[in-house]
Amino acid sequence: MTGKIKGISGPTVSVDLKGLKLYEKVCVGHSMLTGEVVRIEQDRAVIQTYEDTKGLSINEPVKATGTPLTVRLGPGLLSEMFDGLQRPLSRLREETGPFIKASKDICALDYQRRWRFHPLKDKGAEIKSGEIIGYVEEGRFRHFIMGSNNGRVSSIADGDFTLNEPLVELEGGSKIFGCYEWSVRIPRPCKKKFSPSEPLITGQRAMDFLFPLARGGTAVLPGGFGTGKTILEQSIAKFAGIDIVVYVGCGERGNEMAELIEDFATLTDPWTGKRLMERMILVVNTSNMPVAARESSIYTAVTMAEYYGDMGYHVLLLADSISRWAEALREISSSLEEMPGEEGYPTYLASRLSNFFERAGVVETLSGKTGSLSMILSVSPPGGDFTEPVTQACLRSAGASLMLDASLAHKRHFPAINWFQSYSLYEKAISRHFIARISKKWDELRQRCKEILQRESALKEIAGIVGMEGLQDSDRLLMHAAEKVRMEFLCQNAYTEDAFSPPEKTVLKIEEIVEFYDNVQRMLKEGMPLDEILKMQE
Repeated sequence: MTGKIKGISGPTVSVDLKGLKLYEKVCVGHSMLTGEVVRIEQDRAVIQTYEDTKGLSINEPVKATGTPLTVRLGPGLLSEMFDGLQRPLSRLREETGPFIKASKDICALDYQRRWRFHPLKDKGAEIKSGEIIGYVEEGRFRHFIMGSNNGRVSSIADGDFTLNEPLVELEGGSKIFGCYEWSVRIPRPCKKKFSPSEPLITGQRAMDFLFPLARGGTAVLPGGFGTGKTILEQSIAKFAGIDIVVYVGCGERGNEMAELIEDFATLTDPWTGKRLMERMILVVNTSNMPVAARESSIYTAVTMAEYYGDMGYHVLLLADSISRWAEALREISSSLEEMPGEEGYPTYLASRLSNFFERAGVVETLSGKTGSLSMILSVSPPGGDFTEPVTQACLRSAGASLMLDASLAHKRHFPAINWFQSYSLYEKAISRHFIARISKKWDELRQRCKEILQRESALKEIAGIVGMEGLQDSDRLLMHAAEKVRMEFLCQNAYTEDAFSPPEKTVLKIEEIVEFYDNVQRMLKEGMPLDEILKMQE
């Protein structure tokens, strides 16, 4: 179907093409800009373009594709960088130069590359949609090829192939290829979904010990400018107990994204000794790119993450930042003249966010494997105001919130996690795992740690009035122990060996501090002065 442009307003285009479906992908104008149908009316459709509309004019053709916005799933995604429409940036640079220009679709996968296919099914075998039929080696991972429909195998390949060659032919003539397309707005199917019960080890003591994250769970990192969100996400990407990392830079400044890409390209994977990028996928969408592509970038990223979760891998999705995505949603909503909600955001902001969070989880895949998708999303509230709509909508949906404190960041305290404003809903479920496998004292030590920090907070006001010298020895001891907890336990250096702390090291470190506090407290009761005890302990 082909129609004509009747109106242009920024990235929004009105067309007279009938028969379109909501969220259908279309090609706009002579330059074939990619667009998506966002509203259908009786005599027209409204399209949101994913590229700059500069140069478009009235009566240029608009062509319907009959398909929604999709991503290409198959071997070759790992270690690649894509834009919000899954166009590979390396090939875009070859075609358009260092600055992205309006261009036709560029396939995300390399159809010239040959892969060695290892079949796991024989001729005559019955297969179902989602069932594994074989695999190829993608770096150090086995990239499993899954059937796209049901049937009986009449022939199956064994050897080298390209992605445009069929791997399996079924009785009746249908074929299965090494890659296929999937709509970004439709979650991947699964047999069953489980409640997260295993920890996501990050190596950050403040997170693993006080506010544990779950593998298959969701967490947000709200923090103002300069609180260390990017460095923290980079550390998590490097050290987390995860197979594959998908990082999406959503609406960040171009110079920051360039620096981050350069850092990721040079980082060494501590688990394998190889390049970290070999098990990463980057989705890059800077603040100067079209706003609609920013809105779609997180869906592009989560679909690729779900795909690897379908293979039985544990995948982590990092997004920086979800606030920029929400701003794109607000801009799109405004251009469509929708009724605004709080601070101009659309009224469906919270439901869109909750639907996105629901795509995380631990699943039994159609092939019978168990995979997981965990999400850690940074939030950049304007002025560090945590009461603004995006932060509050995230807090209603996320399983954990790690509030980043500007005052801690200014003191060079990394990670700058505020231990009074943060929380984790996975604490009880994850504690059982740590008690069974790491230490029976895990829960008890965490409660003691929180108690010391809470009592210190109450004493700070008194110490501010009477001074440290005016406090009793027991209170001075508490302040000293709390300082050890903050500086020696919760504070880590992202650029030394202490950047990663395994649970075994974490529990030994906090146990040492608690034992010190208990021993000195016992000596105080025996009548020894605090200053003398501390000199003995040095």
